[in-house]
Amino acid sequence: MKQIALILFALLLASGASAQKRKVQNRPYIDQRRWHYGFLVGIHTQDYKLVNTGYVTEDGETWFADVPEYSPGFTVGVLGELYLNQFLSLRLVPTLHFGDKKVVFREHTSGEEYSRAMKSAYLSIPIDLKFAAERFNNYRPYVMAGIAPTYDFSVKKQGALLVKPFDCYVEVGLGCDFYLPYFKLIPELKFCFGLTNLINKDRKDLTDQSLLKFTQSVDKVTSRMIVLTFYFE
Repeated sequence: MKQIALILFALLLASGASAQKRKVQNRPYIDQRRWHYGFLVGIHTQDYKLVNTGYVTEDGETWFADVPEYSPGFTVGVLGELYLNQFLSLRLVPTLHFGDKKVVFREHTSGEEYSRAMKSAYLSIPIDLKFAAERFNNYRPYVMAGIAPTYDFSVKKQGALLVKPFDCYVEVGLGCDFYLPYFKLIPELKFCFGLTNLINKDRKDLTDQSLLKFTQSVDKVTSRMIVLTFYFE
């Protein structure tokens, strides 16, 4: 995700370099509306933070789990923003995140591997507080923070790991409002940290009991995401 951060930084730097003097403002009163509406598209990466137990099977095997690589996912949603004062606004952002994670289990002694692709379709409803700097010409940087209750519609049973569908994220991020002649473009980079231990240890769903060793090898699973979003308002 270093490339994404560099892209956003370059946008902010370029806008700052070109804004050395006052210019005619596009849509000068848009931020003073009581309600703002818009939509969003973006990309993201999903990750699991896994805590292993060191469980030893009857055969003397010890399995350790990890997510070795990241795959880009797709994000889409709608935006509702409530104006509080000149610098603060409250946002409600119902969002869908489509992506996947590859969890790899590796046996400590033999090096044998077992992998499981875990697809996710998250419905997230973030409630964020946005703190913006004073507008200068046609841009306005900001920082944001909030919480995001989330439900995963694609949880599947009968796998090496079974995760719970409900989670709640803490979100922090930064972005910049760009005021264009006909609309406002808002690139934003945010980091999301799940608060819930997602692993489900009650594996009554398993028909293949040989997979139970993978659940027993993991003590805790928490979710994380990095999201690059483009809002259109």
